[in-house]
Amino acid sequence: MNKKIMLWSITAALAGFLFGFDVVVISGADKKLQALWGSSEAFHGAVVMGMALWGTVVGAIFGGLPTNKFGRKNTLIAIGILFAVSAIGSALSNDPYVFAFARFIGGLGVGASTIAAPAYISEIAPAKDRGRLVAMYQFNIVFGIMIAYLSNYLLSDIGENAWRWMLGVEAIPAVLYILFALKLPKSPRWLLSQSREAEARDVLKIIDPDADIDVQVREFNAHSEGSDKSETIFIKKYRFPLMLAFFIAFFNQFSGINAVLYYAPRIFEAAGLEESSALLNSIGLGVTNLVFTLLGVFLIDKLGRKTLMYIGSVGYIVSLGLLAAAFLLEWSGMAVPFFLFLFIGAHAIGQGAVIWVFISEIFPNHLRASGQAFGSSVHWVLAALIPSLFPFLLKLVGGGAVFLVFAVMMIFQLLFVAFMMPETKGKTLEELEDVMLKRNK
Repeated sequence: MNKKIMLWSITAALAGFLFGFDVVVISGADKKLQALWGSSEAFHGAVVMGMALWGTVVGAIFGGLPTNKFGRKNTLIAIGILFAVSAIGSALSNDPYVFAFARFIGGLGVGASTIAAPAYISEIAPAKDRGRLVAMYQFNIVFGIMIAYLSNYLLSDIGENAWRWMLGVEAIPAVLYILFALKLPKSPRWLLSQSREAEARDVLKIIDPDADIDVQVREFNAHSEGSDKSETIFIKKYRFPLMLAFFIAFFNQFSGINAVLYYAPRIFEAAGLEESSALLNSIGLGVTNLVFTLLGVFLIDKLGRKTLMYIGSVGYIVSLGLLAAAFLLEWSGMAVPFFLFLFIGAHAIGQGAVIWVFISEIFPNHLRASGQAFGSSVHWVLAALIPSLFPFLLKLVGGGAVFLVFAVMMIFQLLFVAFMMPETKGKTLEELEDVMLKRNK
């Protein structure tokens, strides 16, 4: 693989590292902030802790606008700035409202990164390597989560203001990311969509010096000539890729993945484990997530997106079914942790590795950012709602019923993969555009 493409892809994927770090780093300051400001449970949850999540939803809904108008590169730089401002603002906050606003800004960066980074990588990557290059974004999310936990642990005993350092330290990788992103070239497909052919040719020559640039430009122009720049992803012509983006995002969250990640210690305690064992097993989930995400990145261009989704779907059904049985039949010991590790592994190698790759591939060039924004918005709205309801449902109907519902939803995902989801491995983005339009007829 061209070393420059690898470097550019890793740079863009580091937006995922900031995403993972930002989402989890707040956990280290959770109880301290509530005690410091004397917040009620409702205010603390909805405003202090929850504002970043709503920023993520807003960033996902509207992140396609700057990604289309100002380009993928400029949006990535802006995302780095949002993370840096959020980190510094959070660390220096002296009241909950300023803190919540600073966290909201970081949330905007998280939401927008799920659009700009996969879109950029998919547009510079060769077809044969596109899956693993885009999947590095997901790997960096998981890696960022792990580093945030480690950072919080290392900074937890430095004094009364440890929480400020926990949150503020994110500014360091954010500034480094901005400096790296400044060196990125603009996406050649975005440049061509803006009628900047000379610049696009220069980038295409770097991407593949041996390729026939004239053929690549003609292929792009042939697809863009029939496109109306005023059209949206919601017209009948794009119904099929729109449905694909909706369902893969829908099933991603109805697996219960975010509920499990957010409330792993609570699940372990509900299954009868002591608090210390619950926390230790939570770290085990993080390690499992990282290892199987790396495996998914390695396999996605070898086995294909659809095969990984088959593996993940079967793994979901088995692990969630066993979790439901463990709660309903009151199995004790290490049964629940083992089944949760199996669940996390199934997610990481399937949905975790595939979702951002797949959504970035199925929309035409001029609507890629808009399609990415739609899929990301479905993902983040459900990611806000399902974990919010999870503790209530766990208490109301018990873990057995909740995990049984998730298992049934994954049976529907398996049907989606079998009868609706196309394989996108090894095809150029322009070839995939033709596939999507034919399936829509």
